[in-house]
Amino acid sequence: MLSFDAQHFPYASRRNVVYAQRGMVATSQPLAAQAGLQVLQAGGNAIDAAIAAAAALSVLEPTANGIGGDAFALVWHGGKLHGLNASGPAAATSTLESLTSLGHTEMPKYGPLAVTVPGTPAAWAAMAQRFGKLPLTTSMAPAIGYAREGFPVSPSVAYAWQQATEIFRKNLTAAHFKPWFDTFAPERAPEAGEVWRSAGHSKTLQSIAEDGAASFYRGALAEQIAACVQGAGGHLSTADLAAYQVEWVDPISVNYRGFDVWEIPPNGHGLVALIALNLLKGFDFSERDSVLTYHRQIEAIKLAFADGLAQIAEPGHMRVSVADLLSSAYADERRKLIGDRAGLPRPGTPPAGGTVYLSTADAEGNMVSFIQSNYMGFGSGMVVPGTGIGLHNRGHNFSLNPDHPNCIAPGKRPYHTIIPGFLTRDGAAVGPFGVMGGFMQPQGHVQMVMNTVDFQLNPQASLDAPRWEWESGLGVAIESTTGEHLFRGLAARGHDVKWQGNRLAFGRGQIIWRNAAGVLSGGTEPRTDGAVVGW
Repeated sequence: MLSFDAQHFPYASRRNVVYAQRGMVATSQPLAAQAGLQVLQAGGNAIDAAIAAAAALSVLEPTANGIGGDAFALVWHGGKLHGLNASGPAAATSTLESLTSLGHTEMPKYGPLAVTVPGTPAAWAAMAQRFGKLPLTTSMAPAIGYAREGFPVSPSVAYAWQQATEIFRKNLTAAHFKPWFDTFAPERAPEAGEVWRSAGHSKTLQSIAEDGAASFYRGALAEQIAACVQGAGGHLSTADLAAYQVEWVDPISVNYRGFDVWEIPPNGHGLVALIALNLLKGFDFSERDSVLTYHRQIEAIKLAFADGLAQIAEPGHMRVSVADLLSSAYADERRKLIGDRAGLPRPGTPPAGGTVYLSTADAEGNMVSFIQSNYMGFGSGMVVPGTGIGLHNRGHNFSLNPDHPNCIAPGKRPYHTIIPGFLTRDGAAVGPFGVMGGFMQPQGHVQMVMNTVDFQLNPQASLDAPRWEWESGLGVAIESTTGEHLFRGLAARGHDVKWQGNRLAFGRGQIIWRNAAGVLSGGTEPRTDGAVVGW
């Protein structure tokens, strides 16, 4: 029997740009891309394809997302960009005192107290109702089939699954974590190429498809979710689930050298990417792989994160406005802090005034930038028995500092790391882009925009290019494929630089662009199991 190591790549690999006219789907897992394409070919549009791919990914890549997570989307439809915020709030009884009285000085990472209302199923239903052409029973059929019949686990997913299982076996020893092991690793994590199936996933997805997620929020599934969380000492109730509604929002943007770069407004941190680009457009960049380019990019993202981490929260709790943070006057002042040496970031004072990402496009001109996540891989470690619903841990991003705008409060949504991106020019869609991966995401967005606009890289080359990630303070990780002169040059400027050999550490992206003739071009992430398919 043929045997090989699916994680061993001794030689450099290269992908070409994919071109198509009638439709395109780019995802981090090949079978999910095929699910989206199948729905396009069945008469669906880009919105239906996005739902199909997203639902499929909840089965095919449970290491990064699931039915019990959150979602955001940017949807280009009818010549306009629409934003969807499907992140969920804390329970009505989740108060600062309820956490601190238990001795917590920061939000728990795992377990029931980190669980907020999941928004992903509501996102699928809302997108289908407003913009879709097909019923959910059609667009979600591939996902249901993968869960029921099984699928061979892809290499990067197998690696992440094995890593998570090791961590969970050491740390999640309480009885309420047993359903996670029963569902995802009864004996061990699956290996690459091994067939995995989940009847619980299939049954739950079928229910969501048939009733538009009604049972998930107001029926039998809601009762099971609430019982699971409360039985383990958490707060989420059936009333919290029944009260949940997604929010359609106006996207926010900055103009970067003639292109409008769009993000979802807070509570998401797409604002961080826009703040950084607002700073960087004040410089000229002629060479991508130069020390000065890297240095300025890193210093800009540090200043942007300093403001973002200090200010981003639910809009009603923010002390400054998005417009203030993106004003030209404020950017001009903050840009002066970018000098020749690495600096320690501090928030300014503006003048008053472990996720999955996918892209889709169709022949009608519709395009979708979609992202959903359980956060930190498998999320909270809480699984509703028999359902395949792994609950996310987005509550971990709340602050327990009563003076911080992101402090936990009943019914409040936390600072959120998942962000879809979109590019337009002169009012016309260029296309969706994104780089998943926690706090790497705004940094990946900045690098993708600059690779595209400043350095004219095609979508695949933009994703192939070596990446960096600012971690904290002066610390910067750079990919092992980065030129050594950049490592030495950054260190000479005061950055605490380290090589990072883990190819999954720098996020996983997808890009689809449409040109003036209507031709689609797509790139997919080479660091994972990505696939871009066209029609």
